Amino acid sequence: MYKSIRPLTKLRLNLDNILLPTQTIRHVSQAKVDTERLEKIKVPESNSFVQNIFTGEAKVANFFPYPKVLSEDELQFIEMVSEPALKIHATEYDATKAEETEQLEPKHLQLLKDMGTFGIQVPQEHGGMGCNNTQYARLAELACGEDLGISVFLGAHQSIGYKGLLLYGSEEQKQKYLPGLATGEDIAAFALTEPSAGSDASGIKSRAVLSEDGKHWILNGSKTYISNGGIAKYFTVFAQTPVKTSSGEIKDKVTAFFVQRGPGVTNGPPMHKMGIKLSNTTELYFDNVKISHENVIGNVGEGFKVAMNILNNGRYGMCCALSGTMKKAIEIATAHANQRTQFGNKLASYSGIQEKIARMSMLHYTTQSMAYMLSGLMDNGVKDYQLEAAISKCFASEAASYVVDETLQILGGMGYMRETGVEKMVRDVRIFRIFEGTNEILRLFVALTGMQYAGGHLKEIQRAMKNPMANLGMIFEEGTRRIRRSVGLDAPDLSDLVHSEFHPEAQVLAKNIVAFSSAVEHLLIKYTRDIIHEQILLTRLANAAMDIYVMLVVLSRVTRALNNKVPSVDIEKKMAKIICSEAHIRIDRNLRSLRSSELLRNDEGHREIAKDILANGGILHSHPLD
Repeated sequence: MYKSIRPLTKLRLNLDNILLPTQTIRHVSQAKVDTERLEKIKVPESNSFVQNIFTGEAKVANFFPYPKVLSEDELQFIEMVSEPALKIHATEYDATKAEETEQLEPKHLQLLKDMGTFGIQVPQEHGGMGCNNTQYARLAELACGEDLGISVFLGAHQSIGYKGLLLYGSEEQKQKYLPGLATGEDIAAFALTEPSAGSDASGIKSRAVLSEDGKHWILNGSKTYISNGGIAKYFTVFAQTPVKTSSGEIKDKVTAFFVQRGPGVTNGPPMHKMGIKLSNTTELYFDNVKISHENVIGNVGEGFKVAMNILNNGRYGMCCALSGTMKKAIEIATAHANQRTQFGNKLASYSGIQEKIARMSMLHYTTQSMAYMLSGLMDNGVKDYQLEAAISKCFASEAASYVVDETLQILGGMGYMRETGVEKMVRDVRIFRIFEGTNEILRLFVALTGMQYAGGHLKEIQRAMKNPMANLGMIFEEGTRRIRRSVGLDAPDLSDLVHSEFHPEAQVLAKNIVAFSSAVEHLLIKYTRDIIHEQILLTRLANAAMDIYVMLVVLSRVTRALNNKVPSVDIEKKMAKIICSEAHIRIDRNLRSLRSSELLRNDEGHREIAKDILANGGILHSHPLD
């Protein structure tokens, strides 16, 4: 048993700064008893499924049964509200024309206002529809499938533009600003990104300081790539502010402000983009802008938390909008495959086309499952969903890119022409892999957040090992768990939650969770502080976590379909079987790659090649004709 714990003494972890070294344990038997200190290092528990798989736990209570938070009346209300927009899309709205003019026609803009889509989640007492997250998700899926430019326009306004007021605003702020924002008379924007600070939101340079008389803040700086930047009246702006710490030291910390367009607030011309051209995007400039104390969102110095929670809260809306786009693309692809004849047969009769259609539909099923799982978790009061939101955003954006690209491929040359609208879809969905945190950064966020959580649990054992006699219970429990895991006996049991037809898949999921946590521990012990530099390995780990979450969400949804005998249960069963099987294959491949000496050598080779090319400023290999 002692051998099974000994590797823990090699860990060098400090959770205050991800995986930094502390003093290595040298003399376990000489450690003094300090139960009070051991109690202080207790890791805060989390109910996040993704976070807990890093420790080998399967906390699934919030994920089974698949959330159903809408009554029939609430669902019918959304269908009724969106019906006018759907009719417009079918008869009058021309997405290609809207893209050429880069703005909505007045009648379509007025329709959106009449529908209430500018204030979907604003409480009714403040002039909004008062919808919950799932209703918002459904409306986004229904109304935005035709043109993602509309989705970005509306999302930039309410999903992030004034979401800070909904999450952190005072009652006075809500009464003053929300009525105009909810009707669409006033437009909002989210101003976080700067030329030198994209994914690194903590590195922003914009700065706000108190005026000499202390009566207001003075903001200076600039922002870039701001959706609605040229048309918004209000901006949620993040800037560095001087804050006195508990020790009396003055440090810069980010603060969130709700800024009205006025003296000192200007914007650049509309930026010309690859896609989502309907969305107005500009730079913003703040020159000695006066901001009252009443316009601070949340508390001074807590802007980074405000920004991250706004982004976490808004990611499910992206998933639902992309789900609507994917559905539209699949309808176009299937219609063409059923009508187009090649080599004497319909395209639909060829197995290559059939595989494409099947994969596109499975990706849509998974994306849609993630979207409504996430909105359901939020509506059910779950607070710890940041990793699930990050994974859902990554999956949805990449799945949508695949689906629309394959739709274009199925249509062939016709798909490349503007008239079909498919090439517009290809351009529009591309930004979603960059929006609200690039997928690369979000994968590192998932991996490092989970590893920090797992490292904290291992650190408890590390500290306990300093005095084994006083902590025999903890040590014995950990040793037993490792022995059981090594022989495959410590896998979580999901049989009571998953429908009996999918018990084999549930068992595979459980084993994957155990294998995943073992891989996490291997990386922590092998790399300690240097794991933050192993971004290739962290990405593979995040990919495995993503596929484990895919299996969980799909098993939950298909269990609901089987239990409720929904009309589509047969196709859902077929898709869920393959989704789980292929996810398991990818998980196994990614986890094996973390220990493969050949792949690790290749990784180092990639780095060396890149260093040479970067130093040269371009390719180094000679031309074959030289």
